[in-house]
Amino acid sequence: MSWDFKFGIEEEYFVNDAAKRDVAKGKIKEFFTSCREQLSDDIQPEMLEPQIEIATKPMVDFAEARSQLMGMRSSVGAIARDYNLSIMASGTHPLAVWSRVRASAQPRYGKVMHDLQMLGSRTVLCGMHVHVEVPDLGARVDIMNRIQPYLPLLLALSTSSPFWQAQRTGLLGYRLAAYRELPRTGLPDLFEDAADYQRYIDTLVAARAIENSSYVWWVIRPSLKHPTLELRVADSCTRVDDTIAIAAIYRCLVRRLSLDTKLNAGQTGASRAINDENCWRAMRYGIHGSFVDEKTRSAKPVRELLDEVLDMIEDDAKELGCEREVDLARWIVARGTSADRQLTLYTEAVGRGLSSRDALARVVDWLSAETVGDLVVRH
Repeated sequence: MSWDFKFGIEEEYFVNDAAKRDVAKGKIKEFFTSCREQLSDDIQPEMLEPQIEIATKPMVDFAEARSQLMGMRSSVGAIARDYNLSIMASGTHPLAVWSRVRASAQPRYGKVMHDLQMLGSRTVLCGMHVHVEVPDLGARVDIMNRIQPYLPLLLALSTSSPFWQAQRTGLLGYRLAAYRELPRTGLPDLFEDAADYQRYIDTLVAARAIENSSYVWWVIRPSLKHPTLELRVADSCTRVDDTIAIAAIYRCLVRRLSLDTKLNAGQTGASRAINDENCWRAMRYGIHGSFVDEKTRSAKPVRELLDEVLDMIEDDAKELGCEREVDLARWIVARGTSADRQLTLYTEAVGRGLSSRDALARVVDWLSAETVGDLVVRH
């Protein structure tokens, strides 16, 4: 190909009161200012006050990406400690109650919150996004259509949101279920070409329904700022290696679909509906479920689909130098996702006689520690 499939990763974190384990209500402005002063402009506020987003530079090497993510988690975590705060990577917060969470003071988000009303207040959610370079808009729209059958797998691997409003949800990935309350979310429609997609965006902008395409929040979308296709389906991954595995698989899939323009060609309305069903199955069961296979009309276990996908992108992983990183996904399936670990910790704590809230506090402790690992150092 005539481009390198450069990629960038964005991670959203909750900012917690370290003592209370709930989302923070004080010192957030000072904490964020310190982050910007000591680190870089790659750290941004989010729609709700106790959230923060970090972003890597565009790059081609996953070892560098891992190092950069670990370094930023470490540095942001250390600054948080100075304010008796902590950061936490998970799709939902085990203890947070959305009605008590304040909105961000950022002007853009003020407009969004005015439009969304209560739905905006309920987005106490954190995701992980991956941008992969695809210079041509037509190719981005085409790949956006054809990559949809693989999105449920990436969601299942990322699941880190089994709790909501201090309760077990029964789902492994509740974040996307809550996010679907918002307009312009979920799977995108199947657009005929770039002109069809642009017509959709231009019509909404002309009608003043949205300001620009960044107000379209599908699980995958062409980026407004960059010549990239942006993956948005994943929960915020507690473990850095999970982030890297999912990003590497996604990058390889984009390359594979760029090279093989017949792969998944001819997606139909039925195809999209089946992909949507599989997204639900990923939310509900995570890596322990199965997905509907349109061709065989059978249910395929996540592990089997993962093996097929890794076999399919083997040459792409070699070419992009990320064979080790894509193989990390097998480890996710073997030892479980963040959601699996959270539920185990919660069940064990309740079994020892702790109250539900105290058990959830133990989950928050693990999430906070695992997010920064052993890397946090005092400034």
